[in-house]
Amino acid sequence: MSEYKSGFVAIVGRPNVGKSTLLNRVVGQKIAIMSDKAQTTRNKIQGIHTTDDSQIIFIDTPGIHKPKHRLGDFMVDSALSSLRGVDVILLMVNAEEKRGPGDNFIIDKLKENKTPIFLIINKIDKIHPEKLLEIMNDYQSQLEFAEIIPISATEGNNVETLLTEITKRLPEGPQYYPEDQVTDHPEYFIVSELIREKVLELTREEIPHSVAVVVESMKRNENDKVQVQATIIVERSSQKGIIIGKGGKMLKDIGIKARKDIEIMLGDKIYLELWVKVQKDWRDKQNYLTDYGYKKDDY
Repeated sequence: MSEYKSGFVAIVGRPNVGKSTLLNRVVGQKIAIMSDKAQTTRNKIQGIHTTDDSQIIFIDTPGIHKPKHRLGDFMVDSALSSLRGVDVILLMVNAEEKRGPGDNFIIDKLKENKTPIFLIINKIDKIHPEKLLEIMNDYQSQLEFAEIIPISATEGNNVETLLTEITKRLPEGPQYYPEDQVTDHPEYFIVSELIREKVLELTREEIPHSVAVVVESMKRNENDKVQVQATIIVERSSQKGIIIGKGGKMLKDIGIKARKDIEIMLGDKIYLELWVKVQKDWRDKQNYLTDYGYKKDDY
């Protein structure tokens, strides 16, 4: 009988290359939020892929970028700290974009790392196959990769190959999590992320990076529905107005869309109550960052 293999895999890359899409694809359900706005992922999210002979624990990191405020510092520190103690690192790049300063910054950080590094070229369904060789050669000139795997996280192309290659590199080890568990984050966290995703999806202007969501309570009510109460936090009154919308329409739309995803995730009927609160400059104040779940960890 072959030995059971398990280990940790960090997914790193510039903002918006499709890290969360890959994570959701691998675990088979939505645990990381997706948006066309950069820097959607703020905390490290662990996704768990379990088979009969292996368990891969993926760590999706915030996109590495040049920070502009304390929240940005937190996100970059968080991403770089996840490179410690993992068995494989996936550097994910977007096939549609040329290698830029952001990619070079990450590659420089990876040069000191002894862990096997895979280059994952995502969005191959969007480019002409001939362009792929050019991209591979370009990145190979910068760093020696253990494997280069072109994929489409959206379509699922080559994702099974990626999982097979990762498993080959894992040490023998225990099954860390039950086989039906797909993330180590508590439900409160996933619920708050799903609400935040809908805010990003439905609002424009300056809202995206200045919004946080805190789930105040989740409990079953007398009608056997799970009652979820959550607060959307913004930095300015004008942003509060945008999120509430004319006659409360925007807030209602956010609630309707979020409720659908939360019900799928929980497998339960829910009653969702949303409030909006202004907390001036929260992204630059350590106490608020901690309150809203952005804790420095010692991973």
